[in-house]
Amino acid sequence: MKLTNPQIENLYKFTRQHYVYHYDVQTELVDHLANDIEEIWQAQPDLSFINARDKSFKKFGIFGFMDVVEAKQKQMNKRYWKILLRFAKEWFTLPKIITTALIFLGFFIVLQIPYSEFILLGTLLIVIIFEMIMIYKVRKERKKKEKNNEKIFLLEEMIGTTKNGFTVMALVNLFNIINLTNFNFLEMETYLLVIISFILTVLCILFYVSNYVIPEKAEELLQETYPEYKIVKSL
Repeated sequence: MKLTNPQIENLYKFTRQHYVYHYDVQTELVDHLANDIEEIWQAQPDLSFINARDKSFKKFGIFGFMDVVEAKQKQMNKRYWKILLRFAKEWFTLPKIITTALIFLGFFIVLQIPYSEFILLGTLLIVIIFEMIMIYKVRKERKKKEKNNEKIFLLEEMIGTTKNGFTVMALVNLFNIINLTNFNFLEMETYLLVIISFILTVLCILFYVSNYVIPEKAEELLQETYPEYKIVKSL
């Protein structure tokens, strides 16, 4: 016995009710549930759809779909990092390497200015505030999409939120390190200033790539990851 379209739709609603928010993860779980329900019906043909569905769901254990969701998040997180590094590497090839070198020199020069730590702290604080505002806007947009029952893919949300979470965490940690350790860059050896300038340059590139480059290429990346993305979004 095959599942009907209304029963498939019921499975999508069922996964959503159990805190699976992303369409691609829902689809994977619905496929698994549908196949399992059909196997259950072969052994127990008189069992109702709801009972067969609940019996299949129990096989996921006490945490339900959470283990599957976490596994998919880890998998997509790795993919996001590969995308991030792919675009970041471009900044170390011509002609962008020239801009990268100028950013590095800019940091190196600033670090040798008196009270440079305060300049960095002030800049970091402004960037952190900007990032927090962006996170708020992205989350507000997600709630709007959920309210309109729009289908949201896992990578789609990562492009909007995970990047901000990573950037904020990195910037806050850097802010704390500079603020709590009372760095005096003028007393540091040149090689240390070079290392710090390089780290700041890399963070700057990651910030730009995650906040501007990847979002601009979001449609292309999502279609590359999900062959069904364009069709689903047009429904």
